[in-house]
Amino acid sequence: MSEKLQKVLARAGLGSRRQLEQWISAGRIKVNGQVASLGDRVKPEDRITVDGKKVGRERKNRPRCRVLLYNKPDHEVCTRDDPQGRPTVFDRLPPLRNSRWISVGRLDLNSSGLLLFTNDGELANRLMHPSGGIDREYAVRVLGEVTDEMLRQMRKGVIIDGHLCRFSDIRYFGGEGANQWYHVVLMEGRNREVRKLWQSQGVQVSRLKRVRFGPVFIPSSVSAGKFHELKQAEIDALRNYARVRVDT
Repeated sequence: MSEKLQKVLARAGLGSRRQLEQWISAGRIKVNGQVASLGDRVKPEDRITVDGKKVGRERKNRPRCRVLLYNKPDHEVCTRDDPQGRPTVFDRLPPLRNSRWISVGRLDLNSSGLLLFTNDGELANRLMHPSGGIDREYAVRVLGEVTDEMLRQMRKGVIIDGHLCRFSDIRYFGGEGANQWYHVVLMEGRNREVRKLWQSQGVQVSRLKRVRFGPVFIPSSVSAGKFHELKQAEIDALRNYARVRVDT
């Protein structure tokens, strides 16, 4: 039985499907000695290499699925290497053998809070793909007057950059003076979508922290710049939630 090449590579922990598609387009991957193309399918007996190194596909050689919960501080970038030399979210993560940490989504430079990392590319893909319908919850501090009509409009939806963007839930969490806290929920996480939705109503976001990704909440015991590794039962629950087969 054949499978898509990028799916096999993602399951081996080499990266997300989107990243691996870029590697295929760049000619870094070969199948049976031939440069692979997007859309290629492979069988268990096919020999796959990345940058000349063979990819182990047997179950016994696959790394165990691991998931980290990281509390991102402000001013860290969500790239593996930054040309400007800024700190990245990968700097504090523990090293891996025979695989690499894959970031499940991103947070912008001035946003903080929950980021998930895994060495399982298929799990990362399922968690990030819009078809999964996995919601994200953010704590937002806004500056400015917020009216019921603004909240109604953001629930209904606003066209931003050609897309209909909306909060599936908005809850008031108190505040003092002009600074008010809300918790908002998105079903997708387009670039700066939370900030842009509030800005569409003339309200400025002064703090933004992700507090939940799907079924995973950020615990108070994990301070900014620290990580927590999920236990096997938690990983199995997350894989079930994302509709990824749980290995036995």
